[in-house]
Amino acid sequence: MIKKHYVLLFLIPANLFWAGNYVFGKYVVTELSPLQISFSRWLIAVFLLFPIAHWIERPNWKKVWKEWKILLLMALLGIAGYNFLLYEALRFTTSMNAALVNAMNPALLVLFSSLLLKERISLRVGLGLFISLMGVLLVLTKGQLQQVFHINYNQGDLFMLVAILIWTFYSIIGRKLKNVPPISATAISVLFGILILLPFFLLSGGIHDPISKQATIGILYMGILPSVGSFIFWNISIRQIGPSRAGVYLNLITVFTAILSLLLGNTITYVQIIGGILVFIGVYLTSQSTGAVPVTTRTNTASKNS
Repeated sequence: MIKKHYVLLFLIPANLFWAGNYVFGKYVVTELSPLQISFSRWLIAVFLLFPIAHWIERPNWKKVWKEWKILLLMALLGIAGYNFLLYEALRFTTSMNAALVNAMNPALLVLFSSLLLKERISLRVGLGLFISLMGVLLVLTKGQLQQVFHINYNQGDLFMLVAILIWTFYSIIGRKLKNVPPISATAISVLFGILILLPFFLLSGGIHDPISKQATIGILYMGILPSVGSFIFWNISIRQIGPSRAGVYLNLITVFTAILSLLLGNTITYVQIIGGILVFIGVYLTSQSTGAVPVTTRTNTASKNS
C-alpha cells in the first residue's frame, strides 16, 4: 500500500507526460498528419495496455467484452475523435493555447453532467464555470473580449473546443462502466479505435515517406508515456486519494505545457497567463465543490492528452 503523501510522486509525472503530448504533438504534426499520428500512437499503446491490464487488474475478459457496444462508442469519441481533433488543432494553434482550452474540460463535465444526468450545480460550481469560460474566451480573443461575436477565431482553437466537447460526452458515457476495470476498458477501447482508424489510415497511403529522428522519438513518446505511463500513475493515485482530489492536479498539464514551451524557446503572452489563471481559478472552484462531478476523464482512458 502506497502512503497518501507519496501520491504526488505519481500525479506529477502523470501530468508532465500529458503536457508533453501537446508539446511533442506540435512538432510531430509538421511531418505527419493527425490521422497518422493518432493511428501510430495507439498502435504502440495497445501492445502495452493489454499485458499491463492483465497483470495489474487480472480482469474477467469475457465480462469486459460484454460491454463492447459502450466501449466501441467510447473508442469512436475518446480514442479516434478526440485525438484526431487534438492533433488537427495543433496544426493551427500553439500547444499553450490548446492546453488552456483543454483546461476548461472539468467545468464542461460538470455542466453536461447536470444537463444530461440531472446532477445539481451549486453556486460555487456555477461561478467556477463562468470564470473558466471567461479565461478561455480571453485566450481565444487575444484579450479582445468585446469582439467575442465578431472576431475570426483561430481554426485550431475551435478544433480544440470541439475536441473537449467530444471528450466530455466520452467521459459521461464512461461512467456507465463502473464494473469494468479502467485499464482493461482502455485497452479494448484503444483496440476498437485502431480498427476505426485503420481504413482511413490505409486510404491515406499510410506512412510511406521516411520521417525524421525527432518525429520518431515524438511518436514513441506519445505511444508510451502519455498513453500508458500517465494512465497507470493516475489510477494508482485515485485509488489512494480519489478522483475528486486527484482531479485538481490535472491543472498541472497547462503549467507543465507552459514550462516546456518556454524551455523550447516559445513565448507566452500576458493574455495567455491571465487567461490561464482565470481557468485555474474556475476549475479549482468546480473541483472543490462537493456537489460537482469530479474530473474523472482519466479514469477510463489513457489519452487527453490528455
